[in-house]
Amino acid sequence: MSWDEGFADRYEEWSAQMTADIPFYVAFARRTRGPVVELAVGNGRVAVPVAQATARTVIGLDSSPAMLELARVRAAAAGVDLDLRLCDMRDFTVDEPAGLVYCPFRALLHLRTWGDRRTTFERVAASLRPDGLFAWNAFAFDHQVAARLDGQRQNTPAPHRVRYSVGDNRIDLVLDGGAKSSLWWATKNEWLGLLDVAGLEVQELYGGFAGEPFTEDSREYVFVARHRRRA
Repeated sequence: MSWDEGFADRYEEWSAQMTADIPFYVAFARRTRGPVVELAVGNGRVAVPVAQATARTVIGLDSSPAMLELARVRAAAAGVDLDLRLCDMRDFTVDEPAGLVYCPFRALLHLRTWGDRRTTFERVAASLRPDGLFAWNAFAFDHQVAARLDGQRQNTPAPHRVRYSVGDNRIDLVLDGGAKSSLWWATKNEWLGLLDVAGLEVQELYGGFAGEPFTEDSREYVFVARHRRRA
């Protein structure tokens, strides 16, 4: 498993610093027609504002029962409807083609293998309207950051240690209480290959949520993809 349920107890503080992605995903939800689907909805941090801004029910998928319960509480407090489903993103289906599928906060990196990601991308492609969009973000691996953080205890956003397994492209985030969340990083070419085999293509690639151009010095991938257009 890439995620221990114990991480849910600290997720509110763990994700508190991530706010820039909310207006980004809200803006794309407003631009699209049809259902909106969030993969790895977590505690509803993004889904609730999207539902509020669009007056649409967001379909939120997650494999963590604990996180889905947090999302239910958050949605009820905000007075919005979320269609929350206990589901692995590799297996999801929708009754009506979606206008937007998005996966925030680097959650695609919880998928362990290229095959897991390929399956997910193919499910996304099969679930999108012809004019639908797929958006997500992921970090670009930085060896200097890895060398600085590997094995070190960090106090923020919650006390934890970071462990890098370079041969497996894996980062383990281990809370002081022992709960662990693992992420497997990918290169730009791997992301582009996943889009290609799923019949998708890049519409936009940014280096940040403010629309910064993606350059060789960027440390974040912010992708927006669509169905591949026929020549």
